[in-house]
Amino acid sequence: MSAINQPVPEVAPAVVPPAIELWHNFRRNRGAVIGLVVVIALVLCALLADIIAPYSPNEQYRDAMLKAPSLAASAGAQHFVLGTDPVGRDMLSRLIHGTRLSLIIAIVSVGLSLTGGVVLGLLAGFFRGWVEFTIMRLMDIMLALPSLLLAVAVVAILGPGLVNAMYAIAIVMLPHFVRLTRAAVIGEMGKDYVAASRLAGAGTARLMFDTVLPNCAAPLIVQATLGFSTAILDAAALGFLGLGAQPPTPEWGSMLASALEFIQSAWWVVTLPGLAILVTVLAFNLMGDGLRDALDPKLKR
Repeated sequence: MSAINQPVPEVAPAVVPPAIELWHNFRRNRGAVIGLVVVIALVLCALLADIIAPYSPNEQYRDAMLKAPSLAASAGAQHFVLGTDPVGRDMLSRLIHGTRLSLIIAIVSVGLSLTGGVVLGLLAGFFRGWVEFTIMRLMDIMLALPSLLLAVAVVAILGPGLVNAMYAIAIVMLPHFVRLTRAAVIGEMGKDYVAASRLAGAGTARLMFDTVLPNCAAPLIVQATLGFSTAILDAAALGFLGLGAQPPTPEWGSMLASALEFIQSAWWVVTLPGLAILVTVLAFNLMGDGLRDALDPKLKR
């Protein structure tokens, strides 16, 4: 037989690592990539706040109160690029340190809510009956209340402060993670790999955390990413109402509340914290939408 008639050996298709495939699907959404870039910039700003901030966030310059933003530095005086607030504190430094505080609030709140939501959702998905009924009816009651009103009620019980505000935000977001985890667990329980693990002798705890939970991670990651924007908004709302971070802490919501009376005479003390909240929340929402599209097989193109 000639070499021309010999069969050509089949070449196995190259296996693309999941992380690379996720990035290829994610970068197709330009808005998601822009959101990711902004989030990375915010994280670097938070980590390097002590280095890149030109002044201390709480240092007051009495001779430069409500100084307007200016790009031109004056000789022999402090230069405030974004101006100063009513007591002479540098707005740029306070916004930079406020980025760190807002991200810390979001990370702690989402972390607490995600942990509690996953545990309760797994219990509701595995133990049907009165356990599921009790957990889900409690979550329904919490969802029936306006989120901000529930957060205000929790802070009113625990007392105003940054730590209590984190607890309140985590409680507000808890039902979303519980319902999402329960739905994902119920969808996975009827699959063959769960039955095979049961026949292999896996216990309930191993089934919950080692077998089923990793396959429910994709929607939880998306919900956690979107939860960052919710946590930042709720923290700003509580700070604006005086129930979150207390002065002189450089938190965006409290900065808005302290400068509200100067909205007409000094626009920058209100506009700049509001823009910081807007850009941060928008970036996390865009990134969350991109992750949802990249992780959901039904939305892949």
